[in-house]
Amino acid sequence: MSQLIKDNPWVYAIVQNPGGNEKFLGQTDVEMKISFIPAFLEKDAAGQCLPFLVREKGLKYEAQAIFFEDLVEYATKNGFAIFILDGAGKILEKIGVEG
Repeated sequence: MSQLIKDNPWVYAIVQNPGGNEKFLGQTDVEMKISFIPAFLEKDAAGQCLPFLVREKGLKYEAQAIFFEDLVEYATKNGFAIFILDGAGKILEKIGVEG
């Protein structure tokens, strides 16, 4: 379990195409050669960081609350790690990353 999440089981993730064929917005860390889902402790932080994330033009994006364990299950099933970020995009914690 994440040290940052222990007191609050909810995080915010960016959802691509909310209300339609929605999925979580993933990113790739080219240096680490890893795909990850950015997650945030607060909705405001997700909104602040959204302009810094790589997105597909023409699609709508929205920060939505999700139970942390559900996000971990989704990420694991789909080959993603989870990076907990702050509003500026700084990595606070990496989940599902070896070493």
